[in-house]
Amino acid sequence: MKPIGFIIITYNRPADLLALLSNISQLEQNDSLLQEIIVVNNDSSESYQQAEAFINQRKDLPIRYIHSAENLGVAKGRNLALTYATAPIVVMIDDDGELANKNALIALNQLFERKGPSLAVASFKVNYFSTGTMQVNAFPHKQFEKRKELHEFETYYFAGGAHAIRTSVMKELNGYPTDFFYGMEEYDLSYRIIEKGYSLLYTDAVIMLHKESPEGRPPHRDKMIMLWKNKSVVAWRYLPKIYFWTTKWMWSFEYLRKTSFDLWGWFKGWKAIRQIESTEQRTPLSENSLKRLKQLEARLWY
Repeated sequence: MKPIGFIIITYNRPADLLALLSNISQLEQNDSLLQEIIVVNNDSSESYQQAEAFINQRKDLPIRYIHSAENLGVAKGRNLALTYATAPIVVMIDDDGELANKNALIALNQLFERKGPSLAVASFKVNYFSTGTMQVNAFPHKQFEKRKELHEFETYYFAGGAHAIRTSVMKELNGYPTDFFYGMEEYDLSYRIIEKGYSLLYTDAVIMLHKESPEGRPPHRDKMIMLWKNKSVVAWRYLPKIYFWTTKWMWSFEYLRKTSFDLWGWFKGWKAIRQIESTEQRTPLSENSLKRLKQLEARLWY
């Protein structure tokens, strides 16, 4: 069995998917290290004819193309792909990304072998495709200035669209949270990983080039509500209650800031937040896990 697979969830980005598949096909030693490429089309409305033609033509590449009958979102889409995964390590990469270094498979294989079975996740360095500069909001630690020059460090969460993870750990933890359609699933999974005694690592030995604009784009109000609610759910599930209170309030201010004080959406968000305590079970992290988070200088307040 070859050690590394890819999981790509795509929705309305046919040109980007084609470019990413071409990029993976050019990685060094993919004949000896690449086990599989699993693509889930999340019921896209755009035509994927060119990408599908590439898949059919490249019989040398172990691509499995799955067309979902509905848009499952990121977390459920990845969980679906994981049911087909056979590689010990799978790379989760956004469909609008490419790998900058041709030796990415070699670097990943060496990293996981060097760190051993305690390493669950390797989070990649993410640069903007257009400029080559680092994408700060994809850096897997909130102390960016303190850590940005480090080549490798242990961390407490990972970049959702640019990481590699042990398949065995995903199966042990039953995958990503299925109730998160968009956003914060990496925090939920990270806390469960740490609770099980595994580690998460940042490495710049693998670099993803992200085609998102450096200027970003105005956040959709519904997506901001999902981020606000999901981060609050994570705090309620795993952290002392004080962090739930600070998270829900500080994210409510973040919602207003990023939506130009959309009060209608703010009240809608609070309606969802008020239901968390009555609908969500608490499974607090152990004292050892909380101590580990603090040692890693995790930002827990929001």
